[in-house]
Amino acid sequence: MDAAAVASVALIVFVWGLFSVRLGRADLSAPIVFVAAGLVLAEGLHVVEVDVPPEAVKLLAEVTLVWVLFADASRVGLRELRADLGVYVRLLGVGLPLTMVAGTLLALGLFGDTGFWLALLVGAALAPTDAALGASVMTNPEVPDRVRRLINVESGLNDGIATPVVMLAIAAEGIHQHGLSAALIELAIGAGAGILVGTVGGRGLRLARRRGWASEDFAGPAVLALTLVAYAGTLWLAGNGFVAAFVAGLAFGHVARRGEEREIYYVEQTAGLMSLLTWLVFGAVAVPIVLRGAGWADLLYAALSLTVVRMLPVALALIGSRLPALTVAFLGWFGPRGLASVIFAVIALEELPGEAGRAVTVIGVTVLLSVLAHGLTGKPLADRYAARIAGVEHPPPERQQSGPLPVRGLLPHRVAEKRP
Repeated sequence: MDAAAVASVALIVFVWGLFSVRLGRADLSAPIVFVAAGLVLAEGLHVVEVDVPPEAVKLLAEVTLVWVLFADASRVGLRELRADLGVYVRLLGVGLPLTMVAGTLLALGLFGDTGFWLALLVGAALAPTDAALGASVMTNPEVPDRVRRLINVESGLNDGIATPVVMLAIAAEGIHQHGLSAALIELAIGAGAGILVGTVGGRGLRLARRRGWASEDFAGPAVLALTLVAYAGTLWLAGNGFVAAFVAGLAFGHVARRGEEREIYYVEQTAGLMSLLTWLVFGAVAVPIVLRGAGWADLLYAALSLTVVRMLPVALALIGSRLPALTVAFLGWFGPRGLASVIFAVIALEELPGEAGRAVTVIGVTVLLSVLAHGLTGKPLADRYAARIAGVEHPPPERQQSGPLPVRGLLPHRVAEKRP
């Protein structure tokens, strides 16, 4: 990337920081703005070089997702997590597998010539959600705190759970088979490593702060590095790095008592900047390819993936949960596809350069449609949902509210919070 490209990207980030609130009121989310900016810089102005190695895109997206997962998880209280454990089990243990199955069957129906393993790749890669694409939902204090927390935690954990299935599909398509037991072992290693790193790191930071060992100026970067220790260390142990990052954040937030606000805020800010750059690269590199290769079947799959394939499994999983039908529908719609799906597509393109073309196109179309659909509908639907919930004569338990929750990967237009 030359000096002109660096200057252009930096200027776009700065301008977004100046007008992010105004643009947000116009339903223009950060992913929409930066995907469009990347497309204009690459295809319109030819400022950004589009010949970027997949490995570089993969590294950028992976590191971004790791920091986002850790920061989000560190703000989730274990008490609240335990209170809704049954709902999370339903969403992740029933809803997520059903979504993968439905997505795979739909891919087989529309793209039967791709074969089972590539259909499974599409279904699994598009099952994880990304709360950042519904930023106006997560930053709206009128939306019940419990509902926002359900969206946040689900999007934090389903990335890691889907990873072994995606890896299985890619490996099987490449004739290298891995069994279910290996996937479960990866999850277990990831969870164990995350607990260890988060607990030791949180206790270490508390001790260092209490005894005056830690510099106030460097504690934030230290926590940022801790997230990479959890992720890379788990990969070194052949575990699931995304699960490790999220679990490490949970453990760190609990042990550090979520009092280390400055350190977590530093991670959130860094993750926010990286997310903006990731979406810009997606717009510059992937969107032109997607637009040139997409057909009616890809668009149909994307539309069904964001609606029926997501919403029906969520509704089935939450039967008997005592959540109002309006809340179930709201949770079902706000399951946007984002960073995790992009990472899976890049991995598939790297591992299966000849075979994964159609699968990558479908994933790219779905992510692009999700960026637009969830970005544009987030604020109006969140406002309507909040008004409907507020109008209930006897509000359900999720009516309890607090301030805005952190949003995965979106920094500049966060609702203002008191910071140290």
